[in-house]
Amino acid sequence: MAVKVFGFVGSNATYRVLASLYEKNVDFELVTVNMAAWEHKRPRFLARNPFGQVPAFEDGDVSLFESRAITKYVAEAYADKGTSLKSKDLKKSAIEGVWAEVEAQKFDPATAKLTWELFFKPLFGMTTDEAVVEEFSKKLEPVLDVYEARLTECKYLGGDSFSLADLHHLPNTQVLMGTKVKSQFDARPHVSAWAADILARPAWVKVTSLLPK
Repeated sequence: MAVKVFGFVGSNATYRVLASLYEKNVDFELVTVNMAAWEHKRPRFLARNPFGQVPAFEDGDVSLFESRAITKYVAEAYADKGTSLKSKDLKKSAIEGVWAEVEAQKFDPATAKLTWELFFKPLFGMTTDEAVVEEFSKKLEPVLDVYEARLTECKYLGGDSFSLADLHHLPNTQVLMGTKVKSQFDARPHVSAWAADILARPAWVKVTSLLPK
């Protein structure tokens, strides 16, 4: 099998890549990286990602890292398969790109902190820092206000079609739906409907089916 994803079940960045592959109906092999054994810091893995972070990705002679760059490659390399994740129209693609940047620059910084404090820390037996939760909950609010306004104009962030701009939100949104931060989504009807829509996509359901029951 040509396509390989080097990551592990439990990594939100890995899930982002898997979602793109499932959307594109691309066969792949998930090669588990044992983080507990520090495999991600060993020379063999560092040759794939010099920062020692998952995921890494191979498609024949193409070797990539950074999940959002990988999903963009998948969208373009397999443009004629599965879901169109990136518009072929220059103007529409540019708008999708804007909202993909918003996810990376505005949504992820706040939600990554919140998922760490509210989900991963308790999972690892650590204590949640409520002051951090309050700080980043406040930072998320204006972002979701902008989303609410945007989603009154179109069904998805990048326009009327699901795209990478939406897909990139999936891992952190999935986690937050099981925390008290869900109320921020629920308070904004268009954001709530959008989150429910993207989380119900068959490709994402396949990703979540990998989670331990």
